[in-house]
Amino acid sequence: MNQKHLKIFSANANPGVAAQIAQQLGVTLGDAAVSTFSDGEISVSINETVRGCDVYLVQPTSYPINDHLMELLIMIDACKRASAARITAVIPYFGYARQDRKSKARDPISAKLVADLITVAGADRVLTMDLHAAQIQGFFNIPVDHLLGVPVLAPYFAEKFAAAGDTLTVVSPDLGSVTRARGFAARLDVPLAIVDKRRPRANVCEVMNIIGDVKGRSVILVDDMVDTAGTLCSAAQAVMDAGAAQVYACATHGVLSGPALERIHLSPIRELVLLDTISAPDHRLYDKIRFLSCAPLFAAAIERIHTDQPVSTLYT
Repeated sequence: MNQKHLKIFSANANPGVAAQIAQQLGVTLGDAAVSTFSDGEISVSINETVRGCDVYLVQPTSYPINDHLMELLIMIDACKRASAARITAVIPYFGYARQDRKSKARDPISAKLVADLITVAGADRVLTMDLHAAQIQGFFNIPVDHLLGVPVLAPYFAEKFAAAGDTLTVVSPDLGSVTRARGFAARLDVPLAIVDKRRPRANVCEVMNIIGDVKGRSVILVDDMVDTAGTLCSAAQAVMDAGAAQVYACATHGVLSGPALERIHLSPIRELVLLDTISAPDHRLYDKIRFLSCAPLFAAAIERIHTDQPVSTLYT
C-alpha cells in the first residue's frame, strides 16, 4: 500500500477507533486539534500538511450529534481549503438516519439534509456502516461505501455457539430488521424467526406475536442499533415467553440513550454484543454488554479505497 499520501484524522466523537484504524493501516494518526471558542463555536486546526494527500476523517455523528456533525463539516472544509487531493468522511455511525422519509405531513427529511451538508462541505466520498435505512446511500451525489456489521458479529456467535447445532435460531426484533437478520442467519446456517410488533408511538412498542419456532432454542436477536432498547428488550421477553431457552442480542450501533442501560440490565438478555462505532464513555456501566472492534473492517475498507480496489470483497 502506498502510505505516502494516506492520512487519517479524528475529531472528538471516537478518537479511540480512529487510532485503532491508523494502527491497523500502519500509519500515525494525523495531528489535528478540535476545540471550541468561549462562545461555543468549533475551532479546527490541522497541524500538518495535507496538500495532495488522500485524507480520511473519522467521525461518527453520535451524541451530541449536532456538535459532532459540525466538527466533521468544519474538518472537511479545512482539508478542502488546504488542498487535500481527496477527502473521505469515515462515519461509523450516521446520525439522523431514522429521518429518511416523510411519515406525516410537514416532516423534514433530515438524512437528506445531512447528506447535502457533507457533500457541500467538500467531501469526495463517504465510508459508513449499517445505515438505518440503506436508501440513504442515494441521498448523496458522491460515492458511498456501505459496510456491514454482520461480518464482525457473526463469527463471534459462530464460535460461541459452535456446539449448539440445531438448537440455535436468529430472530429479527421487528419487520424492519428482517433482511439484516436473514443475512446473519444465513452466515450461521440456522433458522430465522421474526417478532411482529405494533408501535403505538415513538420509542414505545407492543409485541404482538412471533413468526417462527423458538421453543427450547437459544435465540440471537439481531438489529442495526440499540437506542432506548425498548424494541430489543420487548422482543427478548417475547421470545422467552414463547419458550426460548436463552436469549442473546447483537447490534452494530450502541446509541444507548435514556433508559437503555436499565432496561438491558433488567431484561432476560444474557449478553448484548455491540460494535464500538459509538464511543462508550464508561464501560463499567455495561455489565451485560460486550464491545467488538470495528477498526479492522474500516481499515481494510480504507486500504481498498486508497489503492483503488473493490470494497465489495469485504462482504463476502
